[in-house]
Amino acid sequence: MNKQRIHRVTENMKKAGLTQIIVSSTASLYYLTGFWVEPHERMIALYLDTSGRAVLFGNEIFGLKSTAELPLVCHKDSDNPVGGLAEVVQLGKLGIDKFWSSKFLIELMELRKDIVPVQGSAAVDLARKMKDESEIALMRQNSLINDRVVGAAIALLEDGVTESHLAAQVNKLFRENGADSEGTQIVCFAANCSDPHHCGDSTLLKAGDSVIFDIFTPLNRYWCDMTRTVFYKTVSEKQRQVYDLVKSANETALSRIKPGVLLSEIDKAARDIIAQGGYGQYFTHRLGHGIGLECHEPPDVSMASDIPLEVGMIFSVEPGIYLPGEFGVRIEDLALVTEDGCEVLNHYPKELQVIA
Repeated sequence: MNKQRIHRVTENMKKAGLTQIIVSSTASLYYLTGFWVEPHERMIALYLDTSGRAVLFGNEIFGLKSTAELPLVCHKDSDNPVGGLAEVVQLGKLGIDKFWSSKFLIELMELRKDIVPVQGSAAVDLARKMKDESEIALMRQNSLINDRVVGAAIALLEDGVTESHLAAQVNKLFRENGADSEGTQIVCFAANCSDPHHCGDSTLLKAGDSVIFDIFTPLNRYWCDMTRTVFYKTVSEKQRQVYDLVKSANETALSRIKPGVLLSEIDKAARDIIAQGGYGQYFTHRLGHGIGLECHEPPDVSMASDIPLEVGMIFSVEPGIYLPGEFGVRIEDLALVTEDGCEVLNHYPKELQVIA
């Protein structure tokens, strides 16, 4: 158990008027206990109350062990998985993890009709939002690996290569650099770049194409994520104009990051640049997302996020312009909020590149 993190969570619970919660998210359980379990259809749940008392409930197949500070209640496949949990929870409000399967919640409600389930993820989400020094060190290291991988991937551009082949090569490069697993890398050419989450296919690279590499993977459980756009052999004046606009939006947003500024203001700073350039309707998504044990986690960096920046937050800044049937450009960096501004974790160049 990480006592410092548990304390932050219990303080958040008190502020929210909660005395008890259930944590079931794989990432959040790892954050608090150091155990990484992929339960699939089986149940794992951490019960936590504001005194700091914690009890872990899980299937015996997970191979977990009980400790003095974290007792374990095991069940078998033939048992009711929530039976032990129903004996521990107290009457009244019970914070429920947003990822907990409804089949377990409904069964618990049948056994304990005196509980009132409420949304309970915020207490852990708020704690995870600010990274500690060990987390920051990992994410710095992982972003440097991402820099190397994107550079190596760009060097593989050649006539006739396909999006899917390059995506596979990105995964291979990540695995060679210690990635925990392969991911669904976003590699797209030309008109496919106008789809922000295009799934790489058999499209062939040709001269004049824009090429987006949005590459991400977990290393030692923590994610890296960055995007670079380059052009193959030639670049048109329109492509150059759009690229410069997106780059300006990215750099302007990064320059506005400091403690106390609202996340919505960071989004607006980038969005205004693109709108003033005449492409506002083609910036179709939020500016960014929090990142850490999950690729997408709080905080949300959007126009709706009236949340002040705090030291230790790490999130993406990824403005884009997507022109249907033509091309797209996105540039993404990860930013760490510091005492007097931000530290950009990615260092791969953002100057316009035409790959010969």
